[in-house]
Amino acid sequence: MITNAIGILFSPHSTWQRLAAVADRASNLLPILILAVLPAVAWYYGTTHMGWTVGSGEATKFARSGGIALGATLYVGLVLWVCIIGWSIHWMATSYGAQSTLMRGITVAGFTAVPMLVAGVVGFNPVPSIVMVVGLGSVAWSLYLLYIGIPAVMKVPQDRGFLFASAVVAVCLVILIAMMGAGVILWDIFQPEFSN
Repeated sequence: MITNAIGILFSPHSTWQRLAAVADRASNLLPILILAVLPAVAWYYGTTHMGWTVGSGEATKFARSGGIALGATLYVGLVLWVCIIGWSIHWMATSYGAQSTLMRGITVAGFTAVPMLVAGVVGFNPVPSIVMVVGLGSVAWSLYLLYIGIPAVMKVPQDRGFLFASAVVAVCLVILIAMMGAGVILWDIFQPEFSN
């Protein structure tokens, strides 16, 4: 299954075709559970050991306890985000004439997220400008994967697949905003400690 996660980055068309045949398997969630560890560990290390700067000031770092909380929350949030988007894909499938299962939706959402999960390694040294460039690049690649993956895995015509994928993008934005709001609330409640 990890080969599919690598394949989605370098040969997405053939990988989506392979995934379409096995999209209902629960084992498709395993690569996502493994890859979600990358950004969690990277951002833990980057925010506690390297720190980040805004302007020419001193590097700001979290205390280890704050970094652990950030890493754990990031991991849970990423997995939850993939599952919610997967459920949304499954829920919308009948509107676009697709036969779906929950796992098929999670498979599409999970493998679409692979570039963003891999790009999370930029957190090892969180320079804001680099984070932004790598983040935008990974989001663009994930959007491309979504637009070619929906028709392949959900077995819908290309024109309906485009509309389906566009609806999924809208749902992703709503979920992202909700998770950002939850992050602000959690930040206010727990207020992580800084080391400097």
